[in-house]
Amino acid sequence: MSGIPADVDADAAPPMTVPLRHFVVALAFLVAGVTVGVVEGRTGHLAQVHLLLAGWVCLTIMGALTQFVPVWCGIELHSRHLAAVQLPLAAVGFAGLAAGFLTGTPALLPVAGAIALVGVWILCYNVGRTLLAAAPDVTAIHFGLALVFFALVTTAGVVLALDHAAGVLPLLGIGRQGLLLAHGTLAVFGAVLTTVAGALAQLAPMFTQADTGRIDTAAQRVETACYPVGVLLLAGGRLVGSLALARIGAVLVAAGLGVVALLLARQLIGARVEWSPMLTRYSVAALSLFLWAGLTAVAWWTDPLAYTGLLGQPSTVLLVGGVGFVVFGTLYHVVPFIIWVHRYSDRLGFEDVPMVDDLYNHRIAAVDGVALTIAYALLVSKQWLETPNGTALAVGLLAFFGSVLFAGNLVAVFVEHSPQSLPTLLTGRERTPGEDS
Repeated sequence: MSGIPADVDADAAPPMTVPLRHFVVALAFLVAGVTVGVVEGRTGHLAQVHLLLAGWVCLTIMGALTQFVPVWCGIELHSRHLAAVQLPLAAVGFAGLAAGFLTGTPALLPVAGAIALVGVWILCYNVGRTLLAAAPDVTAIHFGLALVFFALVTTAGVVLALDHAAGVLPLLGIGRQGLLLAHGTLAVFGAVLTTVAGALAQLAPMFTQADTGRIDTAAQRVETACYPVGVLLLAGGRLVGSLALARIGAVLVAAGLGVVALLLARQLIGARVEWSPMLTRYSVAALSLFLWAGLTAVAWWTDPLAYTGLLGQPSTVLLVGGVGFVVFGTLYHVVPFIIWVHRYSDRLGFEDVPMVDDLYNHRIAAVDGVALTIAYALLVSKQWLETPNGTALAVGLLAFFGSVLFAGNLVAVFVEHSPQSLPTLLTGRERTPGEDS
């Protein structure tokens, strides 16, 4: 875990300012989203969802796709200019959506939604054009399909925003609940979790150095073929109110994520490297996805069209455990990795340099991991069981504390090790690997 894998082409990466800007802005959305949850509670739910899921998770994914599609595939990014443009548009759009929900200003939602759509569609075009030159392996296929889902979910989101402001759905002949269900399905299971599954197919073997057998390969191929179909069937069935379509899609989605969880768990159990914050958080994600898949398969078979079952049962296990902890773990390697390549890679062999995992503070990582895990456990118990009234406050405070420590630990990596200052990184010119300050 302390070195750079030999089978990736770091020279094909875009300048470090491109992905790192995404990650820094995404961390701000994380802290803002947790803060809204603490201060506003249930009244700020929609704003918090868009701050965390769209702002934190999706901006992180946008930065990661822009960085690692060229690295993994060994090809140049189609356009660095478009990669730089997508972030401000998407970030302003996501922030505008959250502000519209938080302030009760429906007229703001279509404007913000349209801005976000343009930013996300630029990503889809830019990374999509890049993927066209790549070999169609498991990860590339997942990423390509995720881009399709990103385009679909932003389109549905703009329609919903227009309906909030002007009530357009009756004119289009579309039911509001059906479109809401389809929008949520395409967002979480399509755009986010398809990306997560594709990334884990590369990251888990790469950073555990575990052996991969024929059974793993076969299961991965089945998941690659069936899971995206399941997402489309589930979203389509929910949109038109078809129980049969939604039920088939629900089975494929739950089974696909169950396979992802099992494959990840096998890699973690067979890991031949020193345990790290990345792998620790991945273990929480593997357990969460497996638990969620088993419980949700039963709930969705009974009623996949219920709004309360939009994200399965319990939704917290999927969103926090299955998605959140994957992002936490991945960022604990990706951010130091990118900075290490641009600051220290050209010095390796000529002088003593820190390794990738030496760039962040491991004690802080341990504390934020404990805080976020306890908050997660309390949140799950609150959703499943009747807990004291103070539980929600404890969850919020622990989540805020852990998120601030996590964000601060990564920002410290920028401050201490980046060849550029943080303000210059966010606003200055692009740099290439090996260029020092």
